[in-house]
Amino acid sequence: MAEPGTIADALREAAARLPGDEARLEAELLLAHALQRPRSWFYAHAGDPLPPAQARAFAALLGRREAGEPVAQITGRRGFWSLDLAVSPDTLIPRPETELLVELALERLPRTDAAQVLDLGTGTGAIALAIASERPLARVTAVDASEGALVVARANASEAGLPLRLLHGDWFAPVAGERFHVVVSNPPYIPEGDPHLVRGDLRFEPFSALASGPDGLDALRQITAGAPSHLLPGGWLLVEHGYDQGEAVRSLFEGRGFESVATDRDLEGRERVTLGQWPG
Repeated sequence: MAEPGTIADALREAAARLPGDEARLEAELLLAHALQRPRSWFYAHAGDPLPPAQARAFAALLGRREAGEPVAQITGRRGFWSLDLAVSPDTLIPRPETELLVELALERLPRTDAAQVLDLGTGTGAIALAIASERPLARVTAVDASEGALVVARANASEAGLPLRLLHGDWFAPVAGERFHVVVSNPPYIPEGDPHLVRGDLRFEPFSALASGPDGLDALRQITAGAPSHLLPGGWLLVEHGYDQGEAVRSLFEGRGFESVATDRDLEGRERVTLGQWPG
């Protein structure tokens, strides 16, 4: 890539190189990272020359993106809800569709009570921190089997100034004997043999946070099986899953005795979050 003359030139050329509808946004995020400036800075400085050292750094970042590495892994940051979160190779990259899970959980959490909330497989802490940011009286516990993920979640909680109880372990194991008003999870749900796991962005995320058994439902089976002994009467379980797994997940909920079982769709009309209430 020839060294561009200005900020505007650099962004225009980069956006032309990158595929997809978010090419311009990705170009801006990568250049902002190279320059250590916010994206808003570009509007007042579009005509500024791009120094050669920063141009070379930007070209290197573009090369990594063209090789398939996600922008979030390159920059180490990802926006989710109202938060700017650190990410790492130990964590799943938070995705916009997961905000539906947060919205549905918030609808079931009072603003004026110290409700107990549990987030299973917290990763970056995105879901737990989004809930904590909107329900300051809630007592939020977040669990993950990955020590590396917990390091990232702990840093994100500290940076956001939000209280988060972080526990290491597999699903419900660290909270034995405890019960919650709301349990949420975005568990791994891709079938282990899915070819998408070795393509594109997914190659750079932890396999254990993506895949779960031959049909992708192993983690969801464990969560729905364990939830009844960890929910208060009238409590809710909410889980994210694949677009084609809604019927199977509803059957898991109903088979365990949950009531008011339903599946909500994301902004693209795909079944995305199933929820159910434990009998009160």
